[in-house]
Order: sequence, then C-alpha cells, then structure tokens
Amino acid sequence: MQLTVTTVVLLILVPTLIWRIYSRLKLVFRRQESVAWRHWVGAAGLPILLLAAAQSMLRNPPALAMMAAAVIAGAWLAFFGLKRTRFENTGAKLYFTPPSRTAILICMLFAGRVLQIGVEFYVNRQSEHPRVINQAEVLQHPLTVIPFGLMLGYLAAYSIGLLRWSMAQKKADEA
Repeated sequence: MQLTVTTVVLLILVPTLIWRIYSRLKLVFRRQESVAWRHWVGAAGLPILLLAAAQSMLRNPPALAMMAAAVIAGAWLAFFGLKRTRFENTGAKLYFTPPSRTAILICMLFAGRVLQIGVEFYVNRQSEHPRVINQAEVLQHPLTVIPFGLMLGYLAAYSIGLLRWSMAQKKADEA
C-alpha cells in the first residue's frame, strides 16, 4: 500500500475520531437524571437486539458462545458498576452518577472495533488484489462479537438495575 493523500487523511482522522468518541462518552457517563423510559428502552430493547444478533449466529456456535460469554461478563461488570453508582433522591427527581471508567472502556472497545473494521475495508480496497469481505466474516469475528456482547450485556444489565432502583424509590416515596 502506498502512502497517498487519502491514507494520510485517514491516519489523521482515526485518532481524531477516537478522541471525539471518548470526549462524547465522558459527557454521557456523568451525573444524570433518572428517566424511566430510558431505562425501559435499555432493559427491553438491548436484550431484543442481543436475541436478534444471536439468531443470526445460530450456524456459528463458537461465535454464539463467545457472545454469550461476553454478555455474561458485561452483566457481571454492570453488577459491580451498580454497586459503585452514586444514587441521589432529591425528593422531586432521581439522579445517578455511573462509574464512568468501566462504561467508557467497554464502549471504547466496541468503537475501536468499528473503526478497525473501517480501516480494514479501506486497506482492502487500496490493495492490488482486494478480496471479497462478506458480512458474516466481519460480524461474527471474535473481535467483533466480544466487544458487542460485552457492551450490550453491560448496558442492558445496568439499565435493569437502574429501573429496579427507580421503581424502589417511587414505592418508598408513596409509602
């Protein structure tokens, strides 16, 4: 592969994108108001997304097993993350502050893999003998399945934990 203008732009763009994603995630994982519909979307929508991904991997048992293990590991990390979460009940509103380091690390692993896939497509396109890259090869690769399962397992379990906490707070306020 020769060093072209497009390659130089890509070499500058990738670190900039990584920094932008990181700074955006830092804003997401700080003190925020507990909003029930967000927790419900995470608690119901992410498991549905996981089931759809698992259904597409039925013919690839190793990929399915890796994703299941990653989901379990993500849920386990969410359990410990919920223990380190700072919860606040101000009377009128509920707030929580998630442990940002774990959540940012998990999301950055997935974002890094997405960027890696983009770079692989670019390098393949620039090569003298590009090969056909099919969807299953990319989406069922261990480097894709593990960060995906880890992220969705963490976010789904964390959302379920937040939903349980907010419902317990509402019941305590009613009593």
